[in-house]
Amino acid sequence: MPRWLFWEFERASWQYDIIVAVLLAFIFFTPRELFRDQPKASNVVMVPAADGTFVFYIDPHELGQVNESKRIGEARQMIAQKYKENWDVVRLETLYDAENEVKGFLAYAKH
Repeated sequence: MPRWLFWEFERASWQYDIIVAVLLAFIFFTPRELFRDQPKASNVVMVPAADGTFVFYIDPHELGQVNESKRIGEARQMIAQKYKENWDVVRLETLYDAENEVKGFLAYAKH
């Protein structure tokens, strides 16, 4: 078996340094698509709330393209799909940033 396979080089030797450089290059320069291991952000997240009401943050990409009259129904379906329970969405608020761009939605729901 080759020595490089079992990493049988002394530390601080030029061979050791080359193997370390090759490993670091592989780690930092290999595209994620090669492994098909993309992180997926959660599109619906439960946020702590008081008085028996549950608040869910919904990603703006999920509801931003939905007609405003259908957003509550779509939010209800997304929450039910994620948490495997039926929720009654009471209110849906749009979150804006300082430039008045949509940053997300808050769905207030009851069980």
